Amino acid sequence: MKILVIGSGGREHCLAWKISQSSLVDKIYCAPGNGGTTLCAQNVSIAATDIDGLLRFASDKKIDLTVVGPEDPLVGGIVDKFQDNNLKIFGPNKKVSMLEGSKVFAKEAMRKYGVPTADFKVFDNAQNAKEYITTKSVPLVVKADGLAAGKGVIVCQSQQQALSAIDQIMTQKEFGAAGERIVVEDFLEGEEASILVFTDGQTIVPLVSSQDHKRIFDGDKGPNTGGMGAYAYAPVVSGSIFKEIIDKIFTPLIQGFKRDGLIYKGILYGGIMIKEGQPYVLEFNVRFGDPETQVVLPKLRSDLVSVMLKTVNGDLNNCQLEWDSRVCLGVVVASGGYPGKYEKGKEISGLDKVTELEDVFVFHAGTERKTRDEGRETIMVTSGGRVLSVAALGDTVSDAQDKAYKSIEKISFEGMYYRKDIGYRAIERRQ
Repeated sequence: MKILVIGSGGREHCLAWKISQSSLVDKIYCAPGNGGTTLCAQNVSIAATDIDGLLRFASDKKIDLTVVGPEDPLVGGIVDKFQDNNLKIFGPNKKVSMLEGSKVFAKEAMRKYGVPTADFKVFDNAQNAKEYITTKSVPLVVKADGLAAGKGVIVCQSQQQALSAIDQIMTQKEFGAAGERIVVEDFLEGEEASILVFTDGQTIVPLVSSQDHKRIFDGDKGPNTGGMGAYAYAPVVSGSIFKEIIDKIFTPLIQGFKRDGLIYKGILYGGIMIKEGQPYVLEFNVRFGDPETQVVLPKLRSDLVSVMLKTVNGDLNNCQLEWDSRVCLGVVVASGGYPGKYEKGKEISGLDKVTELEDVFVFHAGTERKTRDEGRETIMVTSGGRVLSVAALGDTVSDAQDKAYKSIEKISFEGMYYRKDIGYRAIERRQ
């Protein structure tokens, strides 16, 4: 089989790496890819948002399965276009991708199908939203309706902060058209977990739970990022709570969609808040998480391509996933200054020392492979905010954490930054 992986982050490198282990696969392309994907795939210079260009490439190369990494092409309707041209593609269609493409669509779907989530109200007028704020107690959460690169959710500790958030989104239009409507919702306090499931629109096959660390600084301080590390599984999701999440969240949503003639095929990601032992949905994503994928897939022993084909073909019934019983913990190594301004083009050293280690995995995100000395030497340089994800398997969270951090010490580049406490919640819980 020939596989096309769409995207350029650590998630896509991890997907390409796992796909390369399948006996079904002969050739992998990655569009546009990064410095790391060149190790297991052939990079193709087509942007993830260039749906027509990707369609032409997949048709010309007779790609057997396309795997979509990021949300933008899914919300843009890439699955519908590929299917119209009889090309197999892993991911949900445009209609159900609005679960991530529109906060309003997601919240209204949850209300309709009885999925537990925070109480909310939708506004398309800033003044009406401000009047509503004055009637509510804080904290509150103000969300831009559309895609805002993970930055359109503002947790407000005071009414003044909430009023400023409305101005920021609706008046100053910081997120453009994504902020034409907003959702104001009650704040849920508890501990978060990420749950991903495969579904073919009927059957649901869960992956192991994980927990992301979104804040830039240790102790979950500072601004939100795309994710500074993760681990799998997440102890906060015990056996009984995990079952509740599937029974009360994913099952009603998928069955509700089906009753309404909407078939969701692909991966579905639930950002779940566990409050007083009960699960609530914070958000849905319609693709693999990042950096969760980089700690979930190293634990997967089953053939990923086989599962993806069963998902696309509507044949997930009786599908059983096999897992490594160990914990996987991954730490994101970032450019200094991220998530604000940062410099690119810094040479990365020490990667060769880490690739030799057993049960340690380096997934590239913001990297680029370059040559120097008239092409005689190849080097890897930084090209983004989140540069690498270093993941390790261990018998416990502490073991995996120790192995990951010792591996990171072998890597260096100018301005390199990473959190030193990934996994701390699980370790505290165990103690």
